[in-house]
Amino acid sequence: MTSIVRSLRHRNFRLFFFGQGVSLIGTWMQSVALPWLVYRLTGSVVLLGVVGFAGQILTFVLAPLGGVLADRWNRRRIILAAQVLLTVQALALAALTLAGVIEVWHIVALSLMGGLLRAFEIPGRQSFIVEMLDDRRDLGNAIALNSFVVNGARLVGPSLAGGIIVLAGEGVCFLLNGLSFLAVIWALVAMRIRPREVEAPRTRVLAGLAEGLLYALRSPTIRSVLLLLSLVSLMGVPYATLMPVFARDILHGGPSTMGLLMGATGVGALAGALLLASRRAVINFTRLIAVAAAAFGIGLIAFSLSRQFWLSLAILGWVGGAMITQMAVSNTVLQTIVEEDKRGRVMSFYTMAFMGMGPFGSLLAGGLADWLGAPVTVTIGGAACILGAIVFAVFLPKLGPLAGPKADGVAAEEHV
Repeated sequence: MTSIVRSLRHRNFRLFFFGQGVSLIGTWMQSVALPWLVYRLTGSVVLLGVVGFAGQILTFVLAPLGGVLADRWNRRRIILAAQVLLTVQALALAALTLAGVIEVWHIVALSLMGGLLRAFEIPGRQSFIVEMLDDRRDLGNAIALNSFVVNGARLVGPSLAGGIIVLAGEGVCFLLNGLSFLAVIWALVAMRIRPREVEAPRTRVLAGLAEGLLYALRSPTIRSVLLLLSLVSLMGVPYATLMPVFARDILHGGPSTMGLLMGATGVGALAGALLLASRRAVINFTRLIAVAAAAFGIGLIAFSLSRQFWLSLAILGWVGGAMITQMAVSNTVLQTIVEEDKRGRVMSFYTMAFMGMGPFGSLLAGGLADWLGAPVTVTIGGAACILGAIVFAVFLPKLGPLAGPKADGVAAEEHV
């Protein structure tokens, strides 16, 4: 246990861990309530895909700009500003829903706002983790614990949301999410961060973006990790967009059923994050990425074939564990080998691969589900993940050293 929680001895990271934990419970509540509200209002799987697209497309488009700014500006201030505006977004959703005047176009517009803010918040937050640590050797553990708190919230939030939707409606979930942001805002304000030395930019923003992109493309490991992550996010992760269909039409349940299904994914993800947090070294992590992606695809196919609620819960635990393992290990590999002055930009590409491909996946999943049905759509996504993992594994021995002059970055890559 001491090994698992060793990053919590750093005061700043400890504040962030608990503040973000409270905030993310609200975020996961909203992530369940929002698609349920859309499906209740419209009954359309296509509109589920549209809303998912709206919530993530600006993250995909603008995350690289967010990465450039994270390398040039104060990262804590970027995150703080985004969290304050995300509070406004959640409270606006709550007000419209509780007043009974919410319409789909309101949801789309506010989802676009959320995606815009996350384009700057996520690269800033991912690259800020290293600044919260007094000893950078704990970086891998901190990333795993960050995944732990995300998925601990995934376990609690959806379960609460299912009951709250039944008792009080979706609007209360949005309200509680808005209030939950106060915890992480307080944590960010209370931190004592050593000022980071930032060199005056030698290039314009677009030139800095091009520099970061070229840096990522020249590294076989960074390039390969991001490509596999993009494929899994495009074809596999959007299964969650179709969860209302599985909960209501296939498993014949309601919002509480959906909350439990999402919670089961969180249980598996929690277990996977704890396992990663217990590891002290990143040796053979690239191989683990391929294994996790394949396991994720197998789990999706099994879930698409299940017609029993309890079996589906068990399978989703497997799916959650495999998914978080690939995401967290990819994050650790990238942050281990990247040069500090390019950390924000590389993590923005991670954001594009992890979250930015989601909107396209949501649209694709919604369209395919309307044509072929939700189970077939999820089966196709699982098969694509397995194929991508096989290709990644085949090219794994050929991954060369990091393109760049940083010697310890090369040494780190040789161990991952």
